[in-house]
Amino acid sequence: MAEATIRDVARRAQVSVASVSRALNNLANVSEHTRARVNEAVQELGYVPHAGARSLSLARTNAIGVVLPDLHGEFFSEIVRGMDKEANSRGYLLLLSNMHTGSAQAANALKALRGRVDGLIVMAPHLSEEDLAAALPSTTPAIFVNTPAVVHDGIRLDNAAGAQAVAMHFIELGRNRIVHISGPRDNLDAEERADAFRRALDGSGVQLEVINGDFSEESGEDSIRTLIASGTSFDAVFAANDMMASGALQALRDAGLAVPGEVAVSGFDDIPLARHIGLTTVRVRIAELGQRAIVRLLSIIEGDQGASGQELHSPELIVRTTTLPK
Repeated sequence: MAEATIRDVARRAQVSVASVSRALNNLANVSEHTRARVNEAVQELGYVPHAGARSLSLARTNAIGVVLPDLHGEFFSEIVRGMDKEANSRGYLLLLSNMHTGSAQAANALKALRGRVDGLIVMAPHLSEEDLAAALPSTTPAIFVNTPAVVHDGIRLDNAAGAQAVAMHFIELGRNRIVHISGPRDNLDAEERADAFRRALDGSGVQLEVINGDFSEESGEDSIRTLIASGTSFDAVFAANDMMASGALQALRDAGLAVPGEVAVSGFDDIPLARHIGLTTVRVRIAELGQRAIVRLLSIIEGDQGASGQELHSPELIVRTTTLPK
């Protein structure tokens, strides 16, 4: 038996082919009565819409481009998991691209997706607003996640609130010789966390030492090994992400320093690993952040004017065994 066509559905439902197309594409200008008749005909005939034709009729690809600064580590796995879950539930696919450093990389990553996606989610905390504006296709809807582009539609994490919560927690614990392992100098998240942490400790009498890391586990471990080898005394470590905190914990334990008895440790992000190792950290709800980015982008694609603007997400401090009181 030949497969049913859209004309067969129109004849069975006793409506025009255009009405069937509008009903199947969930457009608003279709009565509920007509929509019900079309759906009934589709079920009776076993009709399967042609994906290519449907895409052309809507001038859409049903794909979303996601551009991230890197594709390894639990943070990015979690945020992509959240995006994919929401996109899949709405009938969209994700096309992933990554960039490391420099505006040329950003332009190439965005150019590769041009014409292949209905919208973009861009996470580029290491690029300036000017570089992003130059690289972004002007006709493609986009949502920026944790980027410097404050004039564009986006979602920002309240890094300052998270870092301040860690600082207050350490002060309450009586820690007064604190090390902060920051992220890369050109990274927006790293800069906001370091600046807020420093400001929160001003006037508290706490001694603060800042060491630059690169968000990797190895840089957290190397930072603490270097401090211990130099004879520096400290009783708390705030790492700008959980991977560096994990590395710091390994170095402390290798040196025979008790955690949290001698040194309290906190991270930032609350990746799945943090729960397994009992790490105090700042919970970002990473997967939820990814889901929300998809919701915002699809609202813009579908013409919701109220979906524009900046949205600030508040994190929360999660206290675990690495910072229990002495």
